[in-house]
Amino acid sequence: MIKQLIISAPSSNAGKTTLTLGLLRLFKRKNITVQPFKVGPDYIDPKFHQLACNKVGVNLDLFMMTEDDINASLNFYGTPADINCIEGVMGLFDGAEKDKGSTAEMAKKLKTPVLMVIDAKAVAYSVAPLIQGFVNFDKEVEIMGVVFNRVGSERHYTMLKEACDDINVPCFGYLANLKHIEIPSRHLGLNIQEIEKFDKLIDDIATALDKTIDYEAILEASKSVEIKPISEEKSTGNKNIKFAVAKDDAFNFIYPQNIAAMEALGVVSFFSPLHDTVLPDCDFIYFPGGYPELYLKELAANTTMLQSIHDFGLNNGQIYAECGGMMYLGKAIISENSEAFRMVNYFNFESSIADKKLHLGYRTTKVNEPVFKGHEFHYSTLIHDNETELNSIITNAVGVKTSTKIYKKKNVMASYVHHYFGTPELLQQLINEITSNG
Repeated sequence: MIKQLIISAPSSNAGKTTLTLGLLRLFKRKNITVQPFKVGPDYIDPKFHQLACNKVGVNLDLFMMTEDDINASLNFYGTPADINCIEGVMGLFDGAEKDKGSTAEMAKKLKTPVLMVIDAKAVAYSVAPLIQGFVNFDKEVEIMGVVFNRVGSERHYTMLKEACDDINVPCFGYLANLKHIEIPSRHLGLNIQEIEKFDKLIDDIATALDKTIDYEAILEASKSVEIKPISEEKSTGNKNIKFAVAKDDAFNFIYPQNIAAMEALGVVSFFSPLHDTVLPDCDFIYFPGGYPELYLKELAANTTMLQSIHDFGLNNGQIYAECGGMMYLGKAIISENSEAFRMVNYFNFESSIADKKLHLGYRTTKVNEPVFKGHEFHYSTLIHDNETELNSIITNAVGVKTSTKIYKKKNVMASYVHHYFGTPELLQQLINEITSNG
């Protein structure tokens, strides 16, 4: 049996990521094997999770994944752990439509208790009705207790704990209002090297928590779960595919399950469009999203790699690219300073971040028969777009058609959507679509 809990909060910016990272590091210090997970499509928080406990955070998402997918991920990544620590997204009940897809819905599906992080900076006894409201709003969501963040003093904490005692909600401690402790909200533009700079900060959070939080009580209150068995997977096609995945500082937005699906169908190698000069021997290339806009000079200067990718596509090589990966396959990327940097020049469009505009939301992509789920999050825009788009319908979380396009030329497919293809069946469907003549 594995212990399991979900960490959530009444709203974003209450400190759930700060507390999660501190707990992950603290558990690691205490030789408690912890596996982090993240509710939602976030790519940044899982990188922080890995920094905190040397285990990559794994996304769990009720929009993109089936319940079998989620249970498979918990089985595959969580089985060796003593505790699965699942960080929520936004506020507890915030979903794409009301509470649909929210942390609360995940808690109900997984029958896992929720540890609430309460920002106490400007409140004392008034936390009682706030907490009680979350406890009573949906009785199917089990609130195991609370931890307070940004507590001003021991006297302040005493007042907060009295409020919890009066409404009979367990309180497991607090994190003091330490001025230098601040984990940035997730955003595009925070690269891997910058994340590494937060290692000392996570250490400081864990040290503070060790003095003011009862981690053993949290472990005890977490639920012992027996991971549900997953359905038998259907037979897939070719299991000898040679996959090459672009992975470096410029391209690194990757769901771990997508790589696991590739490993189920063949062998996976990684390469760097920044540093390598030619492609590895492969049948299929995956260009994930990331931060190409931060490395435009380096990417443009690596002309042998650009030519290698261009030739691979023209010679009927299979390529799937998303967001930053798609931008890289275009003619050029225009920087914030309106300077153009030549890229692979496979697709007949350019992308620009000179005039930033946020495009955000869940996406359902219907291409012929297959349906793929994913998420769109970018500030760039395609310009001088003379490329033919694939006949597809892409809708948002409430079924409204979006302006997002999918491009396909020979065996190369690309779009702004970060699609989830974390099962062998989904991946095989994607491959079949890429290689089809439709």
